[in-house]
Amino acid sequence: MNRMPADKQKKIALVAGATVGVVVLLWFVMISPLRAQQVKLRALMADSKSQVEKGQRSAALALQASNDLATASQRLNQEEDRMASGDLYAWMIQTMNQFKAPYAVEIPSIGKEISCEVGMFPKFPYKTVMFIVRGAAYYHDFGKFLADFENHFPYMRVQNLDLSSNTGLKEEDVERLNFTMEVVTLVKPLTP
Repeated sequence: MNRMPADKQKKIALVAGATVGVVVLLWFVMISPLRAQQVKLRALMADSKSQVEKGQRSAALALQASNDLATASQRLNQEEDRMASGDLYAWMIQTMNQFKAPYAVEIPSIGKEISCEVGMFPKFPYKTVMFIVRGAAYYHDFGKFLADFENHFPYMRVQNLDLSSNTGLKEEDVERLNFTMEVVTLVKPLTP
């Protein structure tokens, strides 16, 4: 085997050592800071992507909330159109007569409206009025009428219901019930 002279071996070792030293120096001076900066930029880019995704979700939620608000406002306007307004007594008589038509319920007496307070919510935008309604019906017919009435008018409630037996002169009237109930309803606010 060919052996290199010792002087040449020293020079080659010195060049190899200097090359390794220069590479290590380049690594620590130039490449290592660039890699650290690259890691920071990747983290910043991931954070930016996360913020963009959050913004997109927020925009989608805002659009959904806007659509939900428009739908709720439209539904509220529809319900307010069905609420009591104007001549409240005439409105109640008309509403009750239209609603009771398919039921075997007699309502000969509806009292004049009485203003009352809601009392549950502060700054409630609706006034309330109460009507005393008297009538007669068979138990089953009245129960169906009452259930459908409360489900059909979400802004009305029945309270202080009093049922009593009918002391009529006719034999078929004995099984009928007389009822008295207070119907509390919200009144549509006047829009300026």
